[in-house]
Amino acid sequence: MSTELNMFASLPSSYLPEVRRQSMGRFFGSCIRGVRKGAGLSIEEAARLSGMAASGWTAVEEGSVPQEVNQLRAMAGAMEISFDEISTLVLVCRAAWEL
Repeated sequence: MSTELNMFASLPSSYLPEVRRQSMGRFFGSCIRGVRKGAGLSIEEAARLSGMAASGWTAVEEGSVPQEVNQLRAMAGAMEISFDEISTLVLVCRAAWEL
């Protein structure tokens, strides 16, 4: 068994998808944080520009993935990136949306 699999050996196999989902959600949030900061926006500014509450934007950056395409579009607009760019990030992190 590889080292990567050994660290999960004591977990029930049904738990692994949840670990993957949470990890990819945090990665998505980290990427969003980097784009937001690169755009020179505070959380409050980005949230206001996207029509979200600051707590909602913070939740995304902490790993809670948006469930609505319109929210992703608004976030992209707030950070002045294309919808294609945020969609690509969603595809890379698609395991975050798996239930």
